[in-house]
Amino acid sequence: MTESKDQLLDLYRTMLTIRRFEERCNQLYMQGRIPSTLHLYIGQEAVAVGICAHLRPDDHLFSTHRPHGHALAKGVSPRAIMAELFGKRTGCCQGKGGSMHVGDVKVGMFPAIAIVGGNAPLAAGAALAAKRLTADRVTVCFMGDGAMNEGAVHEAMNMAALWDLPVVYVCENNLYAASTPLAVAFKNEDIAGRAAAYGMPGVVVDGNDVEAVHQVAGETIARARRREGPTLIEAQTYRLCGHSRSDPRTYRSKEEEAAWQTRDPIPNLAARLEEMGAATNESLSDIEREVTAEIDDAVAFAEESPLPEPEETLDHVFWANDAGLEGTIWPQ
Repeated sequence: MTESKDQLLDLYRTMLTIRRFEERCNQLYMQGRIPSTLHLYIGQEAVAVGICAHLRPDDHLFSTHRPHGHALAKGVSPRAIMAELFGKRTGCCQGKGGSMHVGDVKVGMFPAIAIVGGNAPLAAGAALAAKRLTADRVTVCFMGDGAMNEGAVHEAMNMAALWDLPVVYVCENNLYAASTPLAVAFKNEDIAGRAAAYGMPGVVVDGNDVEAVHQVAGETIARARRREGPTLIEAQTYRLCGHSRSDPRTYRSKEEEAAWQTRDPIPNLAARLEEMGAATNESLSDIEREVTAEIDDAVAFAEESPLPEPEETLDHVFWANDAGLEGTIWPQ
């Protein structure tokens, strides 16, 4: 499969949207306008964008504590995500989730799960539901390399393989589980090699090459949609920022960071677009202005939105009484 010029431009625009969104979030956090903490996706945009480009709105996605990029790539509104980060009622989770729990089931993204590896069993469950309903829906589950040593992940992937579930597990291997280097936690030469132990295919891809990710994702998602079972994708990438806002990155050398900076997927794709005649410096500047305007609009929307009322804390949860369970599990 070879991507068309229009496809590459779409991938570029979405990656740039994620990058500028995250950079603005960082600014807002440093200004004290966003509460809680942030786990930014800067540098890893090609993974989310290359994979989510193949997903339909009814396909399911499960994310991690670093979910903004996945959410934007899956189609969650920048307005709704930004309002959620501000803790506003108009947020995608009505201000109750915050940065680590964004999502919108209307576009197929369940609220992100911050427990490392905690999303893997739920993804298997969603895929099992799709299989039993005879739907051709696919589930994608993103995880970091640190999650690959969690017991729940092994159990979920074993179950997915045993039952030929339509799920694609994506390990975003950015070389560090918070500050723990990959070599300290893994004896394997590559993480995808573990897939053989479960009886499923494992694929390694350059996670900083959006075309490569897009091609691998197209093959594995089509395989899941044909009900041929799960796949483990290891996307080898690098976050060009700290694990969270409190991370000084003292565990990485400046030389390592500089080397990976040259592999930044966004300027590299921009250069390729110009080289192949799909874009000019002027047209790329137009995209930059449009993306900036969209993010400006999202921030303005978030700032103008109302805060939730204290009594809304008890909305949309289950509680027990003598008659059994009451309440709703999601805003109607």
